[in-house]
Amino acid sequence: MKILNVHEMNEAIKNAPARFIEEAEQTYRNEIQNVADHILDRDHTMPIILISGPSGSAKTTTALRLGTLLENAGKVVHPVSMDNYFRPIGDPGNEVDEDGRVDLESPKRLDMDLLNEQLEMMWECKEVEMPSFDFKNQTRQKGRTLKRNDGEFVILEGIHALNPEITGSIGSHATTVYVSVRTRLKNDESDLLHPSKVRLMRRIVRDKLFRGRDITGTLDFYKWVQKGEQRFIMPHKDKAMFDIDTFIAYEPAVYKPFILKELLSVKNSYPDYDQFLDLEEFLTEIDGMERDKVPLNSLVREFVGGSKYEY
Repeated sequence: MKILNVHEMNEAIKNAPARFIEEAEQTYRNEIQNVADHILDRDHTMPIILISGPSGSAKTTTALRLGTLLENAGKVVHPVSMDNYFRPIGDPGNEVDEDGRVDLESPKRLDMDLLNEQLEMMWECKEVEMPSFDFKNQTRQKGRTLKRNDGEFVILEGIHALNPEITGSIGSHATTVYVSVRTRLKNDESDLLHPSKVRLMRRIVRDKLFRGRDITGTLDFYKWVQKGEQRFIMPHKDKAMFDIDTFIAYEPAVYKPFILKELLSVKNSYPDYDQFLDLEEFLTEIDGMERDKVPLNSLVREFVGGSKYEY
């Protein structure tokens, strides 16, 4: 288990911010490069790459960064988002929770048969007519055509990418990657902040800036996300050949200006706020950092915006 002391983080941000940022980014780069090197050594036998991880784990950026490394090595990469295989919200195949709502974390939210079939076709270098999911209208429509040639790669990312119900036999001969936050923050009282709370920081910021969801909406959804992770994601993480810690050492400092005031504004009104007191306490101790200092290719940009990548 990796641990980062908040005091040490604050000192690094204060005294040598550029070096601290570069070292944090290099640590993440090294982990992705390790996966890329493995893939390039086996390009003709393992052309399918599956990237899984819980909500807020930076799966998308990891997939994009990995694809860039492979392209820089002269390879053709086809990115595929599992989200495009969602069933329409009214599809009877969707699983519902105990409150009768569609369980957005369930693998049954996906058209498993279609995805399984099309992964096999990609493996066999057959032309695939992929779907595209319209989130605004919650409908699925015709998407792009994909034709993988020999020596080219397909990168599929999504929370269920390691679930054999989803990937079928492809998962047994694909490069499998699990990404999440592994590092824990420690404060001066030696309290530890669970990595899931760093992922919650990411979701709060992203929801606030890009999804029109206020902090209460994100906090409301937190328990369902946690429940879904335990049921549907964690049981399959041991199928990963590689485990990438996506924690970026300076990222909590960037999120602080977006989150702390929001938390404090609902402190006395939000039910069960006690479960988020640790988040408040750590953010209070952390020194803030301006978003402008974040590199344009950083995974932090997936959550605060301004990335060189399109999401």
